[in-house]
Amino acid sequence: MSSILTNTGAMVALQSLKSINKGLGETQAQISTGKKVATAKDNAAVWAISKVMEADVAGFKKIGENLSVAESTVAVARDASETVTDLLKQVKTKIIQSQDSSQDQGKIQADITALTEQVTSVVGAAQFNGVNMVTDAGSTDVLSSLNRDTAGNVTSSEITVNHKDLSIGGYTAAAALGTGTDGVGTAGDRAAFAMDASTGTGTLQFDTSVMGVGDSLSLTIGDKSLSVSYTQANADATDPNASFANAVKSAIDSLGIEDAAGNRLTVDYDPATAADSIVLTNGTANDLSVSVQYVNEGAGALGALSAINVDDTAGGNSKSALAQIDGLIEIAVDAAAAFGTSQNQISTQNEFVSKLTDSVKAGIGSLVDADMEEVSARLQALQTQQQLGIQSLSIANQAPQSILSLFR
Repeated sequence: MSSILTNTGAMVALQSLKSINKGLGETQAQISTGKKVATAKDNAAVWAISKVMEADVAGFKKIGENLSVAESTVAVARDASETVTDLLKQVKTKIIQSQDSSQDQGKIQADITALTEQVTSVVGAAQFNGVNMVTDAGSTDVLSSLNRDTAGNVTSSEITVNHKDLSIGGYTAAAALGTGTDGVGTAGDRAAFAMDASTGTGTLQFDTSVMGVGDSLSLTIGDKSLSVSYTQANADATDPNASFANAVKSAIDSLGIEDAAGNRLTVDYDPATAADSIVLTNGTANDLSVSVQYVNEGAGALGALSAINVDDTAGGNSKSALAQIDGLIEIAVDAAAAFGTSQNQISTQNEFVSKLTDSVKAGIGSLVDADMEEVSARLQALQTQQQLGIQSLSIANQAPQSILSLFR
């Protein structure tokens, strides 16, 4: 039966053409994005899995960056330990040289003192990104991995790097910054600092009764730093507090610190009112940045180095110095070996995280990336089908016209 109202052939051809066009649109989308699963609409389950894996990849990349920074930090500590070891070996040769009574032990001691100062310089400078691993016996935890179990729970793994104290003096921070008189004058503190934020005035207070000869006070004011030593002259003075306070005041004055507005930092010391206090005043409130720490001479793991004296004519003991130096060299060697082990561990983990990241990215690709060879072949087939579908629809649309011949 032929009908001019219902063209079944055209409807079939039209539906086929719509299906072909839909497939062609999906194929073109895969070609333009390079993905067979670009949105959750394409395949919700695969899309969700891929997004979780992509989040893991982003985390692994950041872990890799952190491991690289940690590796550099440990490398600096290892280099410092090896340098200190070399310096201590030089000290040992000087001590051995001093065993000969015909040698000028005073000059040899001067060389040892210079090498000791070099050790202090190396240890103090061995920091990376604000972390110094050779000034204390603490530890640093380095995030090394994120572990996901079968239930989807994520836990972290860490590599602990133990610090190795190679300091001659023990670095101790002073009391925390506060307001008013907070933190000032605490019993037993060598130094403390408090600031009145409303006026830009700070008070530096110290207690020379618990400071020993060779200790030093280290201050950072704004972007400038200084260190003032508590010397024998201070200890022998009639008023050691006043003597040391004047030394600190002169050192701060010499910096010529100014704020952004050009107001110079003023340093006031009045022994009549406070023999152990120095007042720092800036012209602008909240524009006075001061940090304080003291160095307790001889308190570090290599503190015995400061006591070595090979000048027998000046109260030294060259024989005992030889016994002391071997123990100090062993401390430095052990530190270098420990840092070397930690650096190797971090480096290996960093390489693993990099390879793991690549493997996970490859897995994501197998889930969501389009097979371009297959897509290319499908595109050619669909384009051919589209052309045939258009021809078929055109033929089906012309079929009702044949009914006209029945009425001629």
